[in-house]
Amino acid sequence: MKRLLVLSLAVLTLAGCGAQATASSESDTGVNTSASQDRVTTTKNDAAAALLPAKVRDRGTLVVGAGFGSGSVPLGFYADDNKTPIGLEVDIAYLVAQSLGLKPEIEVTSWENLFVGLDSAKYDVGFSNITVTEKRKQKYDFATYRKDDIAFEAKKGGTWRVSSGKDIAGKTIAVGSGTNQEKILVDWNEANIKAGLPAATIKYFQKNTDTYLALSSGRIDAYFGPNPSIAYHVKTSGETETIGKFSGAGPTLQGLIAATTKKDDGLVKAYQAALNAVIADGSYAKVLARWNVASEAVAKSEINPPGLPLTS
Repeated sequence: MKRLLVLSLAVLTLAGCGAQATASSESDTGVNTSASQDRVTTTKNDAAAALLPAKVRDRGTLVVGAGFGSGSVPLGFYADDNKTPIGLEVDIAYLVAQSLGLKPEIEVTSWENLFVGLDSAKYDVGFSNITVTEKRKQKYDFATYRKDDIAFEAKKGGTWRVSSGKDIAGKTIAVGSGTNQEKILVDWNEANIKAGLPAATIKYFQKNTDTYLALSSGRIDAYFGPNPSIAYHVKTSGETETIGKFSGAGPTLQGLIAATTKKDDGLVKAYQAALNAVIADGSYAKVLARWNVASEAVAKSEINPPGLPLTS
């Protein structure tokens, strides 16, 4: 039975897709919400582990910053015990840690505090759907592991579609603060104003539930966010639809998601080697298939490739 948009969000903030879920741990969408995730695993790669700085290797743990705050299904969120982090980004972090011979410590934080933690070396790495951008490359090093696609989500049944920047003129759109989606909206607004078109109104919400309440009530026209999250919500809510999809790095470059670390801290080569090891052994592909994002797979990890330009 089709559920209301608002009610489906309560499920979304606590739901994840499991490899071997049982009936008692699944919602009616077939997703595993339990803390027992039965994650895809890999083995230690000695060559990758040898690239770690001694202080991290000797410590034996990989401290992972997960900036999904109140939850972003299927990227990162809490299991039904309300304390175990699960999701696509968490699974990738586990694979990388295992490949490096380390125990992962997942620390959930807000998006803004994720970067504060990277700056202060509180976190060894960020796995949180972080897009490579030229601005971020000034402060951070990146080892890529997934394509970055972003999308617009609106209430089902409308005729509005977004195929270029001019299509947002005069609309009210929610977006995450500090994200590359926000930068794209701001750049489009500037171009529209120069062209004599009305600017879009940009709204910010702290929680996904607040965003979708605003969408359901008509206070916003659309939400602009990560494609995996939007595709998942469209499928499970039955009340919305995707009205436009783009590369996270703009119209001329495929955006890329990356493991993120403080610039020149000596860790990025180890992350790249670990990621290439799990790509080669097939465990990476299993994780992406588990979360239904196989279309965003990459053939290899790259260090600091071209990202979203400083100006568009």
